Amino acid sequence: MAQTRSSSKLVWDIAAYAVLIVLGFLCVFPLVWTFLTSIKVEEDIVTREMVYFPTRFTFDWYVRLWNQSGYPVLVMNSLITTSVTVLICLATGSIAAYSFSRFNFAGRTQLMLGYLVVRMFPAVLMIIPLFIVMRNFGLLDSSWGLAVAYTSFLLPLFVWMLKGFFDAAPKELESAARIDGSTRIGAMFRIVVPIARNGLVATCVFVAIAAWNEYLFALMLTTSQGSRTWPVGLQLMVGEFQLPWGMLAAGGIISIIPVIVLFALVQRVMVAGITAGAVKG
Repeated sequence: MAQTRSSSKLVWDIAAYAVLIVLGFLCVFPLVWTFLTSIKVEEDIVTREMVYFPTRFTFDWYVRLWNQSGYPVLVMNSLITTSVTVLICLATGSIAAYSFSRFNFAGRTQLMLGYLVVRMFPAVLMIIPLFIVMRNFGLLDSSWGLAVAYTSFLLPLFVWMLKGFFDAAPKELESAARIDGSTRIGAMFRIVVPIARNGLVATCVFVAIAAWNEYLFALMLTTSQGSRTWPVGLQLMVGEFQLPWGMLAAGGIISIIPVIVLFALVQRVMVAGITAGAVKG
């Protein structure tokens, strides 16, 4: 009986590792293929027979993308828009999340459900109202206006996630700080925020990645090179009779570098934050 259980466990372990290997391959292969395409010469990209590995290596696509397409401006616009979006969410969402976590007020449950309902609606339904609001306030075709638009659909996610991390912070320490004379806001920033720091970082990373990769709002609410973000810039490189695969691949690789650097810097804090949000007690 013991030998049968051991054999069954071995089979399950092998199956689990096989599934993980397949999933890992499916996740990594597109990135590897994009990088290989970005260093191929055009003869290896546009060819009758598939060329899996470059016969000649070149970084000409990166040079052309950076010097001839205005891509640095697109990347800078994305950095500005993403940073402003995260700052707005921090300034407003942290207060809202703390209020939902610590106060019981009329309409609290309904308002939280309203946040969920907003997340359920397709983003395309918000384009026309946002376009009208942005036009009336003179925010069309600007990084600030685009950041406000991103906040409209990312703030509910930010509040929901951060509320869970604030709920995990012990209320006893906050009460002790209040007894010592601290204000409610002071106790929040001195006690609750440091305890939920890892969760706060994890939430900001999720919002930053969503804003960095957003395409629909950036396409509809920007019209000039001075405010477009990198997803829109890459899409506009596709012409009617040409498809610059090499430049598109190079742009994709450059675009994921900030995300990789961000994950490398906050990896431990983010993993700890996700774990803290998943464990209750």
